Amino acid sequence: MPEFKLPDVGEGLTEAEIISWQVSVGDTVAINDVLVEIETAKSLVELPSPYAGEVRALLVSEGDTVLVGTPIIAIGSADVVEDAPAEAPPSTEPAKREAMLVGYGPRTDAPTRRRRPSAPSAPSARVASVDTERVRQPAPPTPPAPQPATSGLKLRPLAKPPVRKLAKDLGVDLADVPTTGDVVTRADVEAFAGRTESASAPMPVPQDDAGETRIPIKGVRKFTAEAMVRSAFTAPHVTEWVTLDVSRTMELVARLKTDRAFADVKVSPTLIAAKAICLAMRRTPELNARWDGAAQEIVVKKAVNLGIAAATARGLVVPNIVGADSLSLVELAAAIGELTTTAREGRTQPAQMAGGTFSLTNIGVFGIDAGTPILNPGESGILALGSIERRPWVDQEDRVVPRWVTTLALSFDHRVVDGEQGSRFLADVAAILRDPATALTY
Repeated sequence: MPEFKLPDVGEGLTEAEIISWQVSVGDTVAINDVLVEIETAKSLVELPSPYAGEVRALLVSEGDTVLVGTPIIAIGSADVVEDAPAEAPPSTEPAKREAMLVGYGPRTDAPTRRRRPSAPSAPSARVASVDTERVRQPAPPTPPAPQPATSGLKLRPLAKPPVRKLAKDLGVDLADVPTTGDVVTRADVEAFAGRTESASAPMPVPQDDAGETRIPIKGVRKFTAEAMVRSAFTAPHVTEWVTLDVSRTMELVARLKTDRAFADVKVSPTLIAAKAICLAMRRTPELNARWDGAAQEIVVKKAVNLGIAAATARGLVVPNIVGADSLSLVELAAAIGELTTTAREGRTQPAQMAGGTFSLTNIGVFGIDAGTPILNPGESGILALGSIERRPWVDQEDRVVPRWVTTLALSFDHRVVDGEQGSRFLADVAAILRDPATALTY
């Protein structure tokens, strides 16, 4: 009976938590049907089935944290037929399955074969007579195709991973949630949970004797904490700030929002800051490098894989845009929009958070002026964009005028980046945000 073992879904992860099973014992599944939703140290992932057949056993429970390589489900396959002659002893050779990759399914160009065990040592005439007898026997009538049993079973409702996790946290069965569309939404779950709670006694929040609520450290939160501690105590951080007038950037953002070329993408100061980072990197590539202690080398990357920090319900994730420096402004805007939407829906894959070379975090959306961002492990620089507010500003003619003002904070690894290089990079980014027209000179 084939057992599906927990795979490494990307970047050498060693364990994952079982969030919710999407099948039950007795269900019939096809190749690539979603079996289970797991939470790794980086993201929520749906695992498709590499086998077709009946679910015989769920080997781990929801909420369990299991190691990669641990069997998690047993599926009885019906695609291998053992049809040996009566005279032939049963074969002890294990049934061979067609090789396939998760997410792709079996080859469709390969002929379907019936596997037979090797016949015992005997004269060839005897083998021929056995085969002739088998051929002359009338074929049994074809049984009617089995009809799926539906009584007592609930169809698995469609819902995004964050919605299913919300339902699990609230103790709600998605199959019981009424919805007006084809997909159960967060609002549907919350509305149903509200009605359920009003009809029953409220559930107390788990607390210990001291009146404290204890939240398990796992998943993305655990990974983020370990990564930040490792980064903070491994790379010597230096942080520099600059406060500047970004009124011309705000004017550019307003113009681009009315441009038909940008009609389908979101235009924001984050987009202009991301472009400024890519341009400034041309003059100071040391910010696009990493420290390789084992080889005693500084590795300078050619492409800018720009990470965009996104706050999600499960914690901070930093997926990156591969080759951001090669994208046009419209392409960069589309990439940022897709990246942030995917992150907030909990669909970011581990591979999307690997290989970053520099990061951008917008703390201004929370009304914060500035901070000291911690480097992503393996990177040598991160830029924090503070809130952009109207403030009094002294212009070149010593007049106090209202302007759009923000603060940039750059943290860098002082093993890789000298103070002069970090300062020049920050000054270049600031110059572009002060006057986007200066980008033409880079």
